[in-house]
Amino acid sequence: MIDGLEAVLEELGAAEPQALADPEAVERLHRCLARLEAVTTRAAAAFDASGAWQARGARSAAAWLSVQCGLAPASAQRRVHLGRALRHLPAAEAAWTAGEVDSSHVALLARARTPATEEAMAGDEAVLVGQAKAMRFSHFVRALAYWRYRADRDGGEGDARRVRDERRFHLSRTFGGTYVGDLVLDPIAGTVVAEALRRIEDELFTADRAEARQRRGDDAMASDLRRTPAQRRADALVEMARRAGTAPADGRRPEPCFSVLVGYETFAGPLCELADGTVVTPGSLVEWLGEAWVERVVFDGPSRVIDVGVARRMFTGATRRAVEVRDRECFHPTCDEPAGRCQVDHVEPWSAGGRTVAANGRPACGFHNRARHRGPPPGA
Repeated sequence: MIDGLEAVLEELGAAEPQALADPEAVERLHRCLARLEAVTTRAAAAFDASGAWQARGARSAAAWLSVQCGLAPASAQRRVHLGRALRHLPAAEAAWTAGEVDSSHVALLARARTPATEEAMAGDEAVLVGQAKAMRFSHFVRALAYWRYRADRDGGEGDARRVRDERRFHLSRTFGGTYVGDLVLDPIAGTVVAEALRRIEDELFTADRAEARQRRGDDAMASDLRRTPAQRRADALVEMARRAGTAPADGRRPEPCFSVLVGYETFAGPLCELADGTVVTPGSLVEWLGEAWVERVVFDGPSRVIDVGVARRMFTGATRRAVEVRDRECFHPTCDEPAGRCQVDHVEPWSAGGRTVAANGRPACGFHNRARHRGPPPGA
C-alpha cells in the first residue's frame, strides 16, 4: 500500500509545473494532502498507543518521530497529541480522512474539547464539523469561539481574564544601543493600539507612494517605495509616541464605540466580537463601558437596516455604518478584509440608477472594488 502511494508521489513530483497549475488540480491535491495527513496522524497515534517506540529506546513516540522522521520536536508532539484527540472526535476524523477538512480545523476542535465541554462536544460535533466543511476558515473560527462560550461560559470568561492578566510590554536597550521589544495585549486593547498604528502607517504609505510616483512616474511599484512595510510600522510607532507627547492639553481622548444589534440575533445568531471578527466575551467589555459610546442598530431582516441618504452618491454616515455592521467584511468570497477598512460600493451602480441605500451597498476592499471595473482576469 505504502509502495503504491510512493509511486504516485514520484509520478506527481515528475509532472511539469504547468500541468499542476489548473485550479481544480490544485484543489484536489490539497484535499489529497489533507487525507494523507489524516492517515499519517492516525498512524502516529496507533504507534504511540502500541508502545513500539519503547522497544527502540525512545522516551516517547514524539521523540522517536522527531529523530526518525526529521521533524521539529514541537511538530512531532502536536501530531501525536492530535492523533490522541481523534479518538474522541469521530466525525472530525471521518471528515479529515475524506479530505473535507484539514488539520487546522481538527486542531481547533480538539482544543475546544475540554473537561467542561466534552459532553457538549459529543452532542454537537457533527454540527461543528458540518460548519467546518461549509464555512470559510475565519468564519468557522468565529463560530467555534461562540460555541465554546455557550458550552462553558465561566471557562470562557476565565480564559478572557487570564489573557488580560498576561498583558505585558518589554522594551530593552541592547549593548549596541538599539531597542528590541516584546508586546502581548488582549484582543480589545490590542485593537486599540493596532488601529492607531495602522492609521499612521497608512499616512506614511500614502506619502511613500506619492514620493515614488514623483521619482519613478505613475508606474511605480511597491518595490520602489523608500520604506519596507516593517520600516513604516516602526516609523509609525515613533510617530505615535511623538504625537502623544505633543497632544494638546485639552485634546479629546479617543473613546470606543460598542454597537448593539437589535433583531440581528433572530437570523444570524448572537454576536460579541470586534470589528475584525475576533470573538470576545461579554465580560471583556465591562471595563470599557465607563468611557465607551453605545450605538443601537435595528434590523428587521438579513439585509435591511435603517436607510438614509438616498439622494447621495457616496455611502457616508449612518448608511455606510449600516452596511459595515450588516456585512462586516469585503463582499468577495476570497477576501476577509474588515468592512471598516473597505469602501462601500453600489451593488447596482449609481450610473445605472442604483440608490445609495443599505440594501444596495456592500463593502469592497480597494483591490476588489477596482477589479469590478476591470475586465475578467486571465483564464477566468
